[in-house]
Amino acid sequence: MRRIGLAVALALSFTLMSLDAEGQQSGKMPRIGVLGISGGPQIVAESFLQGLRDLGWVDGQTVIIERRIAEGREERLPALAAELIHLKVDVILAAGGPASLNAARDATKTIPIVMVASSRDPIGAGLIKSYARPGGNITGLVTAPEELTGKQLELLREVRRGLSRVGILWDATTGPFRLQKETAEVAQTLGIELLPFEVRGPTDFDIALAAATKERVGGLLFAGSPMFVRNRKQIADLLTKQRLPAISVWSSFTDAGVLMAYGPSLPDLFRRAASHVDKILKGANPGEIPVERPTKFELVINLKTAKSLGLTIPQTLLLRADQVIE
Repeated sequence: MRRIGLAVALALSFTLMSLDAEGQQSGKMPRIGVLGISGGPQIVAESFLQGLRDLGWVDGQTVIIERRIAEGREERLPALAAELIHLKVDVILAAGGPASLNAARDATKTIPIVMVASSRDPIGAGLIKSYARPGGNITGLVTAPEELTGKQLELLREVRRGLSRVGILWDATTGPFRLQKETAEVAQTLGIELLPFEVRGPTDFDIALAAATKERVGGLLFAGSPMFVRNRKQIADLLTKQRLPAISVWSSFTDAGVLMAYGPSLPDLFRRAASHVDKILKGANPGEIPVERPTKFELVINLKTAKSLGLTIPQTLLLRADQVIE
């Protein structure tokens, strides 16, 4: 009887060990799905991973990160989002623009979504009910573009005294052009006339910038549309060709040769996004996690571009810059 009892006990023990190992291998570890239009700067990805590590989440050890990147092809995003749903991820990080966020939102109404660096007005777009209590399954961080363009106009004016006309390059594929109230108010105060120039693809850049020059604009604003980000080197080269000083949102544009960038710190946004993901993995309801706005902004100036445009950047502005590219 003892031998039979021992055999049963050993068999039961081995069975439980096998089931436990099977459970670990079958995905009991939490899964984070990352959905993006493009890979982006390495420092941005590392900021998110470091933010997770600071909170105890280590990829491959305490959490599994499933990355699905569209490599610049927006049409791939719905299928990639569907893959993440099939993998039964616990939360989706929708990174870098409305296309990723739209694909994640259309794919699920139940899996929590953390948007990060989204330039959309989430309330106006019907994504959330309020910043304090978003409701639904979407939370995260937005870039608050309405708070940026007024300041960008002021910075352009500092670089080019007497600036009276500024063009706004906008991606018509993201929706109709809307002049933000704050931008209009700053432009009126500075005595600057704003002229929009529409593009729908990279082949339109040359035509739009040539038209801006013909209209005698003295500077250019443009948002961080994914299409602009993917083609930033082409835009920078055309701006130099047309001798147009420009300012955008992300520092990757100044790296490509655009004169200035002023906007939220992407590494900071992605580090803070890790905190949203952490709360969700620990059981928080995304509808009760406040949507946050940027708290850290960066001014980057490309001095090499300034010289090629024949501009002298005021020393007071250089001293305020977070980074100067020489």
